Amino acid sequence: MRQTKTGILLANLGTPDAPTPDAVKRYLRQFLSDGRVVDTPRALWWPILRGVILPLRSPRVAKLYQSVWMEEGSPLMVYSRQQQKALAQRLPDTPVALGMSYGSPSLASAVEELLAHDVDHIVVLPLYPQYSCSTVAAVWDELARILATKRHIPGISFIRDYADDGDYIQALVSSVRASFAQHGEPDVLLLSFHGIPQRYADEGDDYPQRCRDTTRELVSALDISPDKVMMTFQSRFGREPWLMPYTDETLKMLGEKGVKHVQVMCPGFSADCLETLEEIAVQNKEFFLEAGGVKYEYIPALNASAEHIEMMVNLTAPYR
Repeated sequence: MRQTKTGILLANLGTPDAPTPDAVKRYLRQFLSDGRVVDTPRALWWPILRGVILPLRSPRVAKLYQSVWMEEGSPLMVYSRQQQKALAQRLPDTPVALGMSYGSPSLASAVEELLAHDVDHIVVLPLYPQYSCSTVAAVWDELARILATKRHIPGISFIRDYADDGDYIQALVSSVRASFAQHGEPDVLLLSFHGIPQRYADEGDDYPQRCRDTTRELVSALDISPDKVMMTFQSRFGREPWLMPYTDETLKMLGEKGVKHVQVMCPGFSADCLETLEEIAVQNKEFFLEAGGVKYEYIPALNASAEHIEMMVNLTAPYR
């Protein structure tokens, strides 16, 4: 019987190559042109995107990236490379490649990297714990486009999500407990997930349910009163309604109601990035403190923690 050689493709969203308006513009153009992300008809959307959004938004977003940029590069890229390296060290006989839906390294380059190692089976792990059509399905779409150009394609195992996976939940539990030990137990633990338009959920995207599944399992494993945990959605864009409650408005409300101490975790982000390090750790902290709050901590993403890498090892094991 022929021995199968398996490789792992870690997939994430992507990031600009530099914290400059031009680099951000290139990245946003690709990101916001994906119909999985914005499904407005192209004839309507592209003039708005190219004539209004990219010229106005790119310089502003570039400044935000500058505020979180690390010596080695974009936080998302730095942590993603650490994840790739750590997983490869744990699995020395299994090639591990990193690919991004937008920007570089591309998913196409990751597939080529694995094929250059003569793999005939690829385990695709999109690092989005909760499935959404705007994230995981975008990886699926791009993978299909890439393989459509090949005469010979490898076997594919595609991990749809891992919202209630036991190792993932335990990694989150350890992270929360470490924060509680360092800063004290807060009045409220806020779980902030990235938002999507409410319409996507109405049309069948089960993302909100997968977020609820993660929240339920985390609360149960922490053995904390459900009254002390809130689930919210961040990073809305555009004018149509997104999933509610909104993170920023909730934090303002908590401060105004006299809640003194909150800790915020973003369980939907496998690696820290602009949306966690700037939007949550800085902007939303200001909203809470200005509304009357006293103490605010952001609990970092799992990044390349040993427990996160162990989760990846175990999650991919059945397919290797």
